[in-house]
Amino acid sequence: MTTRITRAALAARIASDIPEGAVVNLGIGAPTLVANFLPADLEIILHTENGLLGMGPAPEPDRIDPDLINAGKQPVTALPGAAYFHHADSFAMMRGGHLDVCVLGAFQVAQNGDLANWSTGAPGAIPAVGGAMDLAIGAKQVFVMTDLLAKDGSSKLVAECSYPLTGVGCVTRVYTDHAVFDVVDARFVVRQAFGDNTVETLRTLTGLELS
Repeated sequence: MTTRITRAALAARIASDIPEGAVVNLGIGAPTLVANFLPADLEIILHTENGLLGMGPAPEPDRIDPDLINAGKQPVTALPGAAYFHHADSFAMMRGGHLDVCVLGAFQVAQNGDLANWSTGAPGAIPAVGGAMDLAIGAKQVFVMTDLLAKDGSSKLVAECSYPLTGVGCVTRVYTDHAVFDVVDARFVVRQAFGDNTVETLRTLTGLELS
């Protein structure tokens, strides 16, 4: 069995790649964990599409403010200097190219950078695109945080997405529990493999010609 790192370790790995001064949006679900690992000595400004700039990490259980939540309705904190605004203004920030990085989950990422993260297209599935399309096309860099393999063992990295697309050619880097991949010239490049994973192992798991 190949090495898999924990979701918390993966969040910490992503946090280490976010530069000082960046304005960052963390998508609903696992990406929100990244906030807990951002270096305290760096100024990194977190944005949430429901209208907060300057979001902090999750609060302690006895410090929860029910009026202070992120887009996923999870309790958050606000750092000194944080600003609140209408969600229309928040979406204008996203669509206007004012975010340096967004971190999103995914059902599939294609080797040309296409992203599918809002629906599997299954009958009866409830569409839940939220602000993902705006983030995918508006952020300067799109980082994806996901498991390499789906529950059925299939690879989430694919030659071409079969699920409805969120964005076309938008993904910069994919962080998985097995390895980190860059999207370069319409193919995946292994940036870092975790544990005993090798390029050959990852080729077997994904079925792709990785560089």
